[in-house]
Amino acid sequence: MITIKASGLTRKFGDNTAVNKLNLEIEEGEIFGLVGPDGAGKSTTMRLLTGILEPTEGEGWVYEKHIVKQAEALKENIAYMSQRFGLYEDLTVLENIRFYADVFCVPKEKRDAVIEKLLGFSGLIPFKQRLAGKLSGGMKQKLGLSCALIHTPKVLFLDEPTNGVDPVSRRDFWEILYDLLKERVTILYSTSYLDEAERCRRVGLIHKGSLLKCDTPDNIKKECSARTLEEAFIRIINDYESRSAKQ
Repeated sequence: MITIKASGLTRKFGDNTAVNKLNLEIEEGEIFGLVGPDGAGKSTTMRLLTGILEPTEGEGWVYEKHIVKQAEALKENIAYMSQRFGLYEDLTVLENIRFYADVFCVPKEKRDAVIEKLLGFSGLIPFKQRLAGKLSGGMKQKLGLSCALIHTPKVLFLDEPTNGVDPVSRRDFWEILYDLLKERVTILYSTSYLDEAERCRRVGLIHKGSLLKCDTPDNIKKECSARTLEEAFIRIINDYESRSAKQ
């Protein structure tokens, strides 16, 4: 099943084209990495596919819901964790999760079981009474993910969730994501870290709003005769810039 689909998806801000004719298909239960430097169009792509922004051109579907025509219905099946996820630092870990349970109208009879599961798999049980403002960066990210997952979404959008997080916390975060894949959750993950991109089933390199390459990390390295994904992506971007300069 194709869970995320974009067809000619474009978003312009004045004369600037942030996302340019994006075509993309992501399967159910897949973790797909959207990789590119700052300003490449990763966050705009996320906001388009979650129904926050309307495209200038093109269309998109997430879990068989049109991102414009069915934007409200779309939100029932997705979770979006932005770079500045809205945690309340003067509330405890448990109070934050309960707040989002209210926001997403999680049924009272299911709430306690869901919260305990989230606290357990994120390793936050010992810290559930700690104020969010007193958590480390990695623990805040785990709490943000737990809040995003409170309504058991089918599709998870993560916009550079581990920026500024230490390597150990990044590893722990990825272990949680792999557990989600076992439950057939589809994950679109944007990052500028190439080592994280290696963990994804497939990756898409986005540069200046255009998707330059989409394949498995191994296939991309093989096609570019590169030892690392970073080396492959540098060659792809340099080739793109060279061709653009000649036009």
